[in-house]
Amino acid sequence: MKAKIVITPKKAVLDPQGKTVQSALAHMGYAGVGAVHVGKYLEIELEGADREAARKQIDEACHRILSNPVIEDYKFEIE
Repeated sequence: MKAKIVITPKKAVLDPQGKTVQSALAHMGYAGVGAVHVGKYLEIELEGADREAARKQIDEACHRILSNPVIEDYKFEIE
């Protein structure tokens, strides 16, 4: 199995990297670009066949070490 994880800053948190990308896109002529949020994408290979156990393990890992739940949101899928 494989876990695909996306971690992004919460909407209420200032994202200076996202603002920089947004500004650069506007300066390069890309009109109509709204808010930009820069995050992280991870793929984790998992051994075993128990999808529910894998889901619990990935959720715990995201909450405890892969993201900062105070300023970041995460979502994942197990394939």
